[in-house]
Amino acid sequence: MTKFFRALAIAALITATPALAAPLTRAEQRMLTTVDAEQARSLALLERMVNQNSGTNNPAGVEKVAAMVRAELVPLGFAVRWIPMKQVGRAGHLVAHHKARGGGKRLLLIGHLDTVFEPDSPFQTLMRTGDKANGPGAGDDKGGITVMIAALRAMKAAGTLDRSDITIFLTGDEEDAGDPKTVSRRDLVAAGRAADVALDFEGLSIDAGRDMGVVSRRGSVEWTLTVKGRSAHSSGVFSAASGYGANYELVRILDTFRRELPEDKLTFNVGLILGGTTAALDKDLVRGGATGKTNVIAAQAVARGDLRALTPDQVRRTQDRMRAIVAQSLNGATASIAFEEGYPPMAPTPGNRALLAVLNGVNASMGLPAQEELDPIKRGAGDIGFVAADIDGLVGLGPASSGDHTPAETVDIPSIWRQAKRAAILMSRLAASRR
Repeated sequence: MTKFFRALAIAALITATPALAAPLTRAEQRMLTTVDAEQARSLALLERMVNQNSGTNNPAGVEKVAAMVRAELVPLGFAVRWIPMKQVGRAGHLVAHHKARGGGKRLLLIGHLDTVFEPDSPFQTLMRTGDKANGPGAGDDKGGITVMIAALRAMKAAGTLDRSDITIFLTGDEEDAGDPKTVSRRDLVAAGRAADVALDFEGLSIDAGRDMGVVSRRGSVEWTLTVKGRSAHSSGVFSAASGYGANYELVRILDTFRRELPEDKLTFNVGLILGGTTAALDKDLVRGGATGKTNVIAAQAVARGDLRALTPDQVRRTQDRMRAIVAQSLNGATASIAFEEGYPPMAPTPGNRALLAVLNGVNASMGLPAQEELDPIKRGAGDIGFVAADIDGLVGLGPASSGDHTPAETVDIPSIWRQAKRAAILMSRLAASRR
């Protein structure tokens, strides 16, 4: 089924099913009480996962967190498998499937096992203070996994899980995806093509104190700009014989990007610059070295950055404009730009917005305010982008948190319960609707 017809089907579900905005059913009320009754259990799971380091480059740690999740899912009736990714230098992915008895919508739940904190980080354990819990991955994304499991357990208690066709895909390298991504994300793409709806359990977006709905995420592509110039005495700079050198050409290109590329929802950051007589990046492309003298025209320059855009067309159009700017070299210099595999964008679609309307039906039933659509400029790239071309989806079913990717990472504990309740009812309603 194409995205267009899926959008029509979901829109029909919204308008034709009064129950979506009706008072909670007995089963839905059971879900709410189950989430509340199991708060201590859910927090204990969160603590176990957070206290186990699972930095992207710690395969053994990632697999240990996967084992914790497996132990939660098997008793719920999920068939769980592990897809190793040693060929791309990563641990692998956990995939679990729950087969439905009925013929409702097939749901794909997306999250990740890894964090940005490696074993050498001093930030390793969960510390709770009141309604806040500080720890590596407490929000991103072990908090999201906690929400997911709490919701599934609530569905099991209410009897709706038995009628739900659900695939869970937890990547082990979301924070630094293995290359080539055609390999590291191959199985995720296949899972998306086999599903009807994708729900991403990364963090809840809050803007001006309001819970927001996320129907789009910008994609992210990294680029490397390499420049060569004629090395000569500085007294000849700008002359026909010596030219402008590598550094002036690098600055010309970057400043032209700044002046000519801007458009709505597009950003292009320059994160690293090196230039001089010599300039080279290290193998990880995050540091490097340069040499040079004030009286020598620079012969080499390099810059690294990223490009974030809302649609595949915006990505392609911007890349073409960047290549054209790079090709207009100053005298005595040549330049080239290379784009790496990145995270595809999740463009806003009618189907995604229809799913947000279903979620807002859940909010209405729960007595919660509607979640308005978040401006995608306020949300980064994520794994759901790899399935966005084939399936409609929502992002942000995980808990609210702050300080992600830093030692200040802190999850808001009450948001775990709010999100688990929303997710349980949302998944049950979607799973009960016809494909």
